Amino acid sequence: MDLTKAFKLEKLKIDAFGNRRRAGLPQKTITVMFNPESFSMRHENKLKHIPGINTSGRQATYSHSLSDELALDLVFDGTGVSDMGWRAPVGKGMRSVAEQIDDFLEACFYLDGKIHEPKHLTIHWGDGPLRSFECRLKSADITYSLFDKSGAALRATLKAVFMEGIDTAMRVRKEGKSSPDLSHHRVVRIGESLPLLCQEIYGTSAHYLEVAAANGLDDFRNLVPGQELVFPPLTVAAGPAAPYARV
Repeated sequence: MDLTKAFKLEKLKIDAFGNRRRAGLPQKTITVMFNPESFSMRHENKLKHIPGINTSGRQATYSHSLSDELALDLVFDGTGVSDMGWRAPVGKGMRSVAEQIDDFLEACFYLDGKIHEPKHLTIHWGDGPLRSFECRLKSADITYSLFDKSGAALRATLKAVFMEGIDTAMRVRKEGKSSPDLSHHRVVRIGESLPLLCQEIYGTSAHYLEVAAANGLDDFRNLVPGQELVFPPLTVAAGPAAPYARV
């Protein structure tokens, strides 16, 4: 047995892809120097408070679930000190804090010219919640400390917030949104279309005409913000690629 591998510390990695399916090899991989001491996961449901008749109380009705959020702190160091406590030789091979920060921002924050948006990310670390967390970078606050004589930062702490960004169809299957015994209600927001809402709820946009008929819509192309729509129960026929059918 290779004892060096047995005691090797697994580092948190961030893979950056140029497609939302994260297919193929990552365009860039960031391996952190210091693993985070802790991280937090936020799970949130949006509820609507509907007042009851002849009562001051309000019933909390489920509206929708927000994407999970991951918050963690990443440390970038240019002093040559490793995470094992020893100091590496300063000079050849050691990258500055500015270069490390720029690598992170290029992989996670800056727009990719080919897809006209920031890259799609997957975070890998251990066997827990971050085993394979598909996400996008929401925000990054950077605090610089320890400066050399020229004013260059020798250490920086980056407080990052990542928002879960899994494929819509995967989330639909994960949450069982195609359950045949449930109807779904949505309040239309600005910029939303019926095919887009069908894609979000059913995992396919193919049933927008059925939904339009169920809601008595004469023109499904012009939805009114604030309008409430009902999405009838659908069931999935045998096979992952089979079309959806009304129960």
